[in-house]
Amino acid sequence: MRAARYYDRHDVRIEDVPEPELAPGTVAVEVAWCGICGTDLHEYLEGPIFIPPAGHPHPLSGESAPVVIGHEFSGTVIALGEGVDDLSVGENVVIEPYIIGDDVDTGPGSDYQLSKDMNFIGLGGRGGGLAEKIVVRRRWVHPIGDIPLDQAALIEPLSVGHHAFVRSGAKAGMTAIVGGAGPIGLLTAAVLKAEGLTVYISELSDARKAMARKTGVADEVFDPRDGDVAEKVRQLTDGRGADVGFECSSVPAVLDMLIDAVRPGGVIVNVSIWGHEPPVDMPKLVLKELDLRGTIGYANDHPATIALVQSGKLDLAPFITGRIALDELVSKGYDQLINNNEEHVKIIVNPHA
Repeated sequence: MRAARYYDRHDVRIEDVPEPELAPGTVAVEVAWCGICGTDLHEYLEGPIFIPPAGHPHPLSGESAPVVIGHEFSGTVIALGEGVDDLSVGENVVIEPYIIGDDVDTGPGSDYQLSKDMNFIGLGGRGGGLAEKIVVRRRWVHPIGDIPLDQAALIEPLSVGHHAFVRSGAKAGMTAIVGGAGPIGLLTAAVLKAEGLTVYISELSDARKAMARKTGVADEVFDPRDGDVAEKVRQLTDGRGADVGFECSSVPAVLDMLIDAVRPGGVIVNVSIWGHEPPVDMPKLVLKELDLRGTIGYANDHPATIALVQSGKLDLAPFITGRIALDELVSKGYDQLINNNEEHVKIIVNPHA
């Protein structure tokens, strides 16, 4: 079968690889669509990061580069391994793409995303979504009902936004300020809006501001060049400030704005992955008794995220800004997102085209 394999920085190849073998407790899935994630771009430009370098196998998967990549994907069940009796061949699914130790509890309430040596299918080994087929353990397979398969490829990044929402402790009726309207910022805002929050977004890019308005994920969209965003938030909240803030840009000035914009006793959740250490206004953090929280991945968020989409409160279709074939992964996928990223939210790939 055909698959995209990562060898090293700037070296991703479309190759023929052996089909994965079905084993007891696993599910074979024919991949329909796979999204290109910002993490994939970081691996391509700066990696290997999550991908184990050649000759240095991951302690859980036992694999190292070259590995099949892609971790935001949807597909259809084509075979069930021995012992799997709660799924059906022909059922549409998404994958929660974790590589977790066999001894780690992944039940309700567990923080398995923080477990030792955690990695991701499509980065750390065990196949990937940029291939025609994949075999994964039953635990990580989630039925999606009638959600279209192209839109379902966005369930994985949407689950990141849902986990950030859960980490914030926010509830319907509260006010949120999201810093940055890239893919994760927009999808986080979409979750917040669907959960009943009033949502404000701060963003410089005209294209991304337009996308935030077009998708309806924000009640107001601010450009920091047009005035003090924190002051505008206070004006809209009777001087109080936002209840929660979400850092989705990895820009120090945005973090400063959030610290200023949230109310005393409020919460800021950092969603973005930083490539550098930012300064933090600790005096203001202390004097306002703010909670600054990290978030990574998701933990049992997929079912709730899928239910949110199925409820009709959240439409994923407008976030798909490109569809390409596997052979176009670098030329029309990576290159577009690297050089024309403001025009795109999510480019999805058809491994069979």
